[in-house]
Amino acid sequence: MPLRPLLFLLPALGLAAPPAASAPMRWSAPEIAGVMTDARLQETSGIAASHVRPGAFWVHNDSGNAAVLHLMSASGVRLASVKVAGVRNIDWEDMAAFNRDGRRYLLIADTGDNGGIRRTLRLIVVEEPATITDGMVLQPAWTLRFRWPDGARDCEAVAVDAAAGDVLLVSKKRVPPELFRIVLRPPGDEVQVAQLIGHLHGIEQPTADERQRNPVYGRYRAQVSAADLSPDGRTLAVLNYQAVYLYHREAGARWPAALRRAQRLDFAWMPQAEAVAFSLDGHEVWVAGEQRPSPLVRFRRP
Repeated sequence: MPLRPLLFLLPALGLAAPPAASAPMRWSAPEIAGVMTDARLQETSGIAASHVRPGAFWVHNDSGNAAVLHLMSASGVRLASVKVAGVRNIDWEDMAAFNRDGRRYLLIADTGDNGGIRRTLRLIVVEEPATITDGMVLQPAWTLRFRWPDGARDCEAVAVDAAAGDVLLVSKKRVPPELFRIVLRPPGDEVQVAQLIGHLHGIEQPTADERQRNPVYGRYRAQVSAADLSPDGRTLAVLNYQAVYLYHREAGARWPAALRRAQRLDFAWMPQAEAVAFSLDGHEVWVAGEQRPSPLVRFRRP
């Protein structure tokens, strides 16, 4: 019997019909919106949309650089640099912007661990200042400490689900990548244990031919290097060195079901694509690379 008549019988049998798959969101082809050439934006590994300066973005450099956040325009021009007091850039790998209790915050993920040797990781939260001046110093609002449930792993991708009170973390080198959560504002300062939510499916892995043609870097192309959550909390953007993958969950749905299928946005090759962010309205996805000069690539929703 064809499937359609069977669906009409399900309610009579006390069964629920399978949910219909949502049509993927339409996005434009990638376009270059600007280029980052400033010497202080030399190794960008995190980007987040500013809530104070609409159209501007916060970025930071990778490990070994100063504990500094840079504000830049949508064309890649540095507007200001601010220091985060009392912390070191051990291995800053991503950042996220969020609102909580009427205040605007930036979260910095000190979670990189290429060697798999760090037992405890840190997330540093600072309040985004209402007035931004070059050279100002920001004090951490709070710091989150956590560890993985079953041993060290590298992580370069973080997003904040402020409505749920969660920080989302994506492992880098696992196949398929894992999605974890910790509490955004725990009652104490204890070391949290990250909770596994699920696995991200649909991320295309390098072929045998790609590995053979590029033995050193071919196997890294599919590894997750950044993440962000759309302003409505419904779409998780995950970046690797080839594409952006979008995981969309329906209203009221949980993440495990949403991670089964991804929409892929391809961009032209750029050296070390390591930063991704939604615009404030969620209608744009921005991608930046780690090697200067880096193009700023933008996808738009028509």
